[in-house]
Amino acid sequence: MSQLKYKVIANKTQYNEYCNKLEELVFSGDTRVKDEIGLLTLLIEKWDADHNTFSDLDPIQLLHALMKDHKLKSSDLVAILGVSKGYVSEILHYKKGLSKDAIRILASRFKLSQEAFNRPYPLKKADKPTPNAPRTRKPRRKTATA
Repeated sequence: MSQLKYKVIANKTQYNEYCNKLEELVFSGDTRVKDEIGLLTLLIEKWDADHNTFSDLDPIQLLHALMKDHKLKSSDLVAILGVSKGYVSEILHYKKGLSKDAIRILASRFKLSQEAFNRPYPLKKADKPTPNAPRTRKPRRKTATA
């Protein structure tokens, strides 16, 4: 009996090896490896389904994790989303929510369902001065004009 070329993925090292092999096969352009590509894709998707707990993360935590995994900086997100640095910063710091366009682009870029990014999460409230806070300068006195 011959040894199987690929087995069910048992650990992260094997997962990474299979991902690298899949990428190599896909970009080789060799049409004879179609079944091998299909099998690797199936094994990798099975591992992802069993081990990636995206539902435990809110969309921004997920985005941070994906940025780390893909070695992306916030400036890379500016280019990917086609938005300003300020908007990306506000998203990453929970000050603004993800727009529908941003959700579509991120889902496509990271090959995830839109539902991964389209879930509720709390936003931080803008820093507003409290109404009873002491003033920093004294009010001017009105002077009579003659």
